[in-house]
Amino acid sequence: MKTLLSAITLATAAAATGSATAAPTFNFSFIAGTSMQAQQGFIAAAALWSSHLTDDVTINLTVGFNPLAPGILGQAQSAQQLYSYTDFRTGLAADASTMADATAVGHLPGGNSFGMLLNRTANSPNGAGSALPYLDNDGDANNRGVRITTAEAKAIGLGVMPQTLSNCIGTCDGFIQFSSNFTFDFNPNDGIALNAFDFVGVAAHEIGHTLGFISGVDILDINSSGTFFNDNQFTYVSGLDLFRYSADSAAQGVIDWTADTRNKYFSIDGGATPGPQFSTGTVHGDGRQASHWKDNLFIGLMDPTAGMGERLSISGNDLLAMDVIGWDVPAIPEPSTYAMLGAGLLLLGGRASRETKIFRKGTK
Repeated sequence: MKTLLSAITLATAAAATGSATAAPTFNFSFIAGTSMQAQQGFIAAAALWSSHLTDDVTINLTVGFNPLAPGILGQAQSAQQLYSYTDFRTGLAADASTMADATAVGHLPGGNSFGMLLNRTANSPNGAGSALPYLDNDGDANNRGVRITTAEAKAIGLGVMPQTLSNCIGTCDGFIQFSSNFTFDFNPNDGIALNAFDFVGVAAHEIGHTLGFISGVDILDINSSGTFFNDNQFTYVSGLDLFRYSADSAAQGVIDWTADTRNKYFSIDGGATPGPQFSTGTVHGDGRQASHWKDNLFIGLMDPTAGMGERLSISGNDLLAMDVIGWDVPAIPEPSTYAMLGAGLLLLGGRASRETKIFRKGTK
């Protein structure tokens, strides 16, 4: 068991960018032993998000710099809370500030529930645990609830119950830990060394999960092998999942919440216009957690892997996703700019996983 020692708490906000515009404030509690270099890296990563978001909220994070399992650069746990779909949709509508917000909210189902394509459940009409997708729109608990991070809830203006996580120091919205087994470059301003990973970029990636870039499909994915659960037990649809589609689900006017290898994509207009693809699951999908963009397409910061020498950046795709799940994003760069930058990274070496820790049902 890891012992959390004394920590210090620092904050970073929009002042880091020289702007008086409202922006999230990040309060950091650092685990004893985290180097000053790493502390400054986390603060710089938070400043990246603060430079793009204008929500006047405070996010509490506990962070550390310790050895992790081979191949994993970083991992994160995010405090989450379950809301009714009606309250979540109402909150998004009240918080809408961009055309993308208006489009996204306008295409969410009315009423108090939403439908989905689902599979691998104990009560599947195709047989217990069947991989064959089926339409689930019966209004059960999994169709009526949305589980989002507390940071995202703060951005939307929903009430938040103070929470903590097993590794956190005090009340927190997220815990982030980096592996000291890797060589990191802590200064992205002069490029990333070819034998190192971008510390600030990976930190920003993990903060992005705490901000709400998560998918409950990961819970389905790891809880559907041998032992199966009824569909109404999977009350883990995230805010981002409400914009997760496939060609099959879009044809039926519902989201796609299956764990399989079929293509899943981000869409803000009910699936009519396919956006960037999502990863589909470590167990039954493409080998990457569903809480990420599709691997090796260089879609954005929330890709599941990172290469040595690769400077990681927040992309227009990342910001659009954050915008429609409840964050205020005043300006979103053109995606084509980031596509061009991504193309230049294809010659880099091997990439290592940026995993988010997922807990099985029934555990905290």
